[in-house]
Amino acid sequence: MVNARNELGFGLPAPDGSPPAAWRISGAAVEYESAVAEMESRADAIAAGRDSELVWLLEHPPLYTAGTSAAPGDLIEPRFPVFQTGRGGQMTYHGPGQRIAYVMLDLKRRGPDVRRFVASLEEWIIRSLAAFNVRGERREDRIGVWVRRPDKGEGHEDKIAALGVRVSRWVTLHGIAINVEPELANFSGIVPCGVSDRRYGVTSLADLGLTATMADLDAVLRQEFGPLFGPAADYTVGRLENVSPGRRTDSSASVPSR
Repeated sequence: MVNARNELGFGLPAPDGSPPAAWRISGAAVEYESAVAEMESRADAIAAGRDSELVWLLEHPPLYTAGTSAAPGDLIEPRFPVFQTGRGGQMTYHGPGQRIAYVMLDLKRRGPDVRRFVASLEEWIIRSLAAFNVRGERREDRIGVWVRRPDKGEGHEDKIAALGVRVSRWVTLHGIAINVEPELANFSGIVPCGVSDRRYGVTSLADLGLTATMADLDAVLRQEFGPLFGPAADYTVGRLENVSPGRRTDSSASVPSR
């Protein structure tokens, strides 16, 4: 069943005259707790008008995260540290070979439409995968971005990317994870995103026979970001941008992983 979100509009560009979002890539794996602390600090600065929006591409060392909807039974074997996280969704694995993009955008300026934001993140993934001749699709009854696997049997599909976001004071946190070449066996320690049907597994670009590197994916992600969200500028440490924060509330919400 194809997801009805295919019918939603895509894109949340910043208003004309707004500074571009900063684009940051971390070469070494970043510890989860320090990444979340830095992300939350940056989101607070964005909400207060002290800094620019940020897209942060990184990898984590092997770990599991439990979203706000995770069930105790989703953890089958605690092979790696488990972190409770404020994003929506259930249990997932992060590790080397997986490109994570933490997306901190100001929806107060771009448009306070969380559903459109999530649909636009999905579209960002789908368009980026298409550059590698991979057809990613949404599903009504399952979270994530999926690829069909007729080679595994009728009705088989594998998840290649996940989404999980939180919105605080209309600034987005967390984001997406795309499997480039992670150790897929590490997903077997959990019920990934609560999906236990044996027809549905996990895949990666490497598993699909592609030799794309992380740098290849990063270049495509940046290329496809612009048409949906607007321009991005290279990240500069310690640089502050003037951002008009507008009127905000103190609301905070978690959005289930997709």
